[in-house]
Amino acid sequence: MDLYKTYLVVGGMPRAVTEYIETKDFDFVMVAQKTLNDSYIADMAKYATPHETTKIMAAWTSVPAQLAKENHKFQYKIIKSGARAYDYEIPLDWLKAAGIINKCIRIHEGKMPLSAYADNGSFKLYMADTGLLCSKFDIRANIVLDSPVSFHGFKGALTENYVMQALVTNGFAPYYWSSPGKAELDFVFQDRQGNVIPLEVKSAENVKAKSLKLFMSLYRPPYSIRVSGKNFGFENNIKSIPLYGMFCLTP
Repeated sequence: MDLYKTYLVVGGMPRAVTEYIETKDFDFVMVAQKTLNDSYIADMAKYATPHETTKIMAAWTSVPAQLAKENHKFQYKIIKSGARAYDYEIPLDWLKAAGIINKCIRIHEGKMPLSAYADNGSFKLYMADTGLLCSKFDIRANIVLDSPVSFHGFKGALTENYVMQALVTNGFAPYYWSSPGKAELDFVFQDRQGNVIPLEVKSAENVKAKSLKLFMSLYRPPYSIRVSGKNFGFENNIKSIPLYGMFCLTP
């Protein structure tokens, strides 16, 4: 778990990883990450028109603030007051195509094929790398490693971002599910057999999960997955995967 927390801070960008291996100094790592973030901005200016660049930068800058909200659903008003979907669809597509962000679209039914039940107008955005997210938010290493109470509010968002990037890296196409009420499940995906599998994320060992139970009762998946601070296990048809073990989950 200590290595997992270190990964949250360093991320997986080769330059940041190399800096950590060579120096073990998180300040040097953050400098490398800020350089990478700046290079993204330079690319925006290089490959897009000035008008498009302004919108792309505004959308990208809003991603950490979107995650900081209690409800992580993307809201255009966070980018700019009065912003409309029409104005920012192309900038968001540019960021996704550039591999800077990951997009998780809402489904309203947990049935296969998931793409048939997607609501493309409702989605969440995650940064492609937790290290760059920490750098962009100026979250210092000691905050993540020691996890003070004041950080617990954003800890869940950072953990969710980590799981999303692991799922995408491992070849999954994750969605998220919400019911007309208040139930919301972090991720849903199809396995290689086409089964719809729900996945819930917990940033610690507290694993009470009303939304997961509701999804299981409604759609009867062959099994469910919970990613948390707990060790590997299987109980009540729920596979437990520790946070550090996300690499073990493959299609």
